[in-house]
Amino acid sequence: MKTRTPTPAAPAPEAASPTPAASRSVRRTGGAGRLVPYAFLLPAYALFALAVLYPILITAQISLYKWSPLPGAVQTFVGLDNYTRALHDGHFWLSMVNVAVYLLVTVPGQVVIGLFVALLLNRKLPGRAVFRVLFYLPVVTSWVVVSLLFRYLFTTDGGLVNWALGTDVAWLDNRWTALASLCALGIWKGIGWTAVILLAGLQGISEDLHEAASLDGAGRLRRLWHITLPGLRRNLLFVTVLLVIGSFQVFISVLLMTSRGPAGQTEVPLTYVYQQAFEFLDFGYGSALALIMTVLVLMLSIVQTLFVNQVEK
Repeated sequence: MKTRTPTPAAPAPEAASPTPAASRSVRRTGGAGRLVPYAFLLPAYALFALAVLYPILITAQISLYKWSPLPGAVQTFVGLDNYTRALHDGHFWLSMVNVAVYLLVTVPGQVVIGLFVALLLNRKLPGRAVFRVLFYLPVVTSWVVVSLLFRYLFTTDGGLVNWALGTDVAWLDNRWTALASLCALGIWKGIGWTAVILLAGLQGISEDLHEAASLDGAGRLRRLWHITLPGLRRNLLFVTVLLVIGSFQVFISVLLMTSRGPAGQTEVPLTYVYQQAFEFLDFGYGSALALIMTVLVLMLSIVQTLFVNQVEK
């Protein structure tokens, strides 16, 4: 009986090496592919340069002059005199103190109360959707409307606050009580936005963690401290950064509620810039103040961003 000897398998064909022309085509395609993301980002960067960078550069140029908006007026170059003037302007530093007080009161107030509201709205309550709308309604209401409303509430004669408290406090005629009323408005208007951001974070925390902790005997406060707050860390940092930046933008409420009074004691940086530029027509000095504020907010944003990145590592 003959045995058939197996024939050796044929060797697999070697992959053909790419030709020089194909290699050059791949390199060209790869180089063009790396430029595709920048092509998509180009419109956004162009809009940013047109709407943000260009006005900043023009403001920086105007701040070096005694600049007049009147036609045919001579623009006198003064160098850094406007910045030197700002460093010695006591009223400008008063406005900086006021905005610092506003920040230190409204940011923690909005975060703490917003967290409390978010925890309530995260529970299964009857009519929960209605309450969510009611809490968010102040956020979408015009600053002009709510500022006039709070001006009426804190009016000395006939104001609802004095009527409810049985007092006759001149809320808007004293620096600190006026700042307190402005802070009350800022907190009330921002609670809904803060609550929405934190509510989104709460819904991302697994209920299994709370159930397991509850079975281990952890109470609500311990679960809040060890589960809820760590789970909301990114949301809290995000909210805090934006609220701090937004505090420097307070303007309409001061202008309509207190009119910067009494005697300019509730002045904030944006109202002071507005007064110098559009009431006194000192655009050079107003531009210098605006640029100083821009640099301060930019530096504060960078510090906060670095802090957030460090915490998230």
